[in-house]
Amino acid sequence: MSRRGLLAVCLLLLASCKRNPPADADAGTDAGVATAAVGADAGALAERPLDAGAHASVTRPDDAVAEVHPLAVCDAKGGAPLDAARDYYDTGHYEEALSCAAQAAALEPDLAAAHAERGAALAALNREPEAQLAYARALAIDPGDADALLGAAHLYAVQLPSTRERDELGALYAERGLSQPSTPPELVPSLALVAAMAFNDLGQADQALDRATIVLAREPGNAEAKYEKALALFELCRFREAKVAFASLLKDKDRAAHAHQHLGLLLEREGQWAKAEEHFQKARALEPEDFPPPPLPSADEFKAQVTRALADLPADMRRDLEGVPVATEEIPSEDDLLANQPPLSPTILGLFRGPSLQEPCDGSETPCRSVALYRRNLARAVRTPEELREQIRVTLLHEIGHLRGEDDEELAARGLE
Repeated sequence: MSRRGLLAVCLLLLASCKRNPPADADAGTDAGVATAAVGADAGALAERPLDAGAHASVTRPDDAVAEVHPLAVCDAKGGAPLDAARDYYDTGHYEEALSCAAQAAALEPDLAAAHAERGAALAALNREPEAQLAYARALAIDPGDADALLGAAHLYAVQLPSTRERDELGALYAERGLSQPSTPPELVPSLALVAAMAFNDLGQADQALDRATIVLAREPGNAEAKYEKALALFELCRFREAKVAFASLLKDKDRAAHAHQHLGLLLEREGQWAKAEEHFQKARALEPEDFPPPPLPSADEFKAQVTRALADLPADMRRDLEGVPVATEEIPSEDDLLANQPPLSPTILGLFRGPSLQEPCDGSETPCRSVALYRRNLARAVRTPEELREQIRVTLLHEIGHLRGEDDEELAARGLE
């Protein structure tokens, strides 16, 4: 199971949370605006009585006719539809929850809680584009609705496949929930946990550590928060603390593979290559999809691949690299990582050292500018030798971007994260 699948299953199992998510809540993709709009139209038609004729089908942009499956009439069992929707959700009856939440929203279109409940049911049914719109409507009505903020944060930061934009949205919603005075105290750990996940994925480990600490102050046994804390400590280069934190997770069957992988990375940094490999193999055995054998070339072959990638660069980039040595190294040194504040991630694929071409050298380094590519980190970031060659090229382009004065945000905007 991937880390995100694990989080989607585990997040709302927190004792303080109002509801449990479905076990397969990590499925789904993010459709474009047109597809999301179509999904919303289909959902809206399904959640109200259909007129025979004009509203009996939905025409998609590709002119295909989508089959419509109307929702069942809400059986509120004598209660309010919104209360019934919540009860159905809590017992895992997501179709019934959606029917009752849709009725609640139809009866009170300006009730944010009804649209938030629709979003929760739609997300549980893996109807993510419709869930996105339901949460957007809830938050347009009431930007401070805590349930909508938590649901939207979880959808973007955990359930949907990870992208920078989704993680940023997840963090934004979770942080807004944490900052609202009206947020129920029992939702604070859940919001803080989602924020920790999003911040770790965004490379903002200092903030992730703060949010994981909030969770653990209220729920000391929360295993997911322990994992996020361990990951943040590793990313902050607090290696001794990270080693203890990951070792404590080895008996947790849901997190043991990731714990073994990170312990391997930590032992590798200590030069204990054989022990590191033992942990890598255990991680691979537990989660072969997450940790496949890396296509690790020999040091000489790796150097040859980098040389070929340099020769294939455009002429203007080769000119910019004149006098800038490009070295191949195993993993980044601690000195290089700690030269920045906050520290650089130990899993970086490459590094540009020195001032950009627009800035003068100050004489403190010889050579003034240099680039390093890390063999082991690059091999672990891919699955095949072909992907490795492409990743070497992309990493070179990234470091040349720094050489030319671009920062990480600018490079990410150009697809060179």
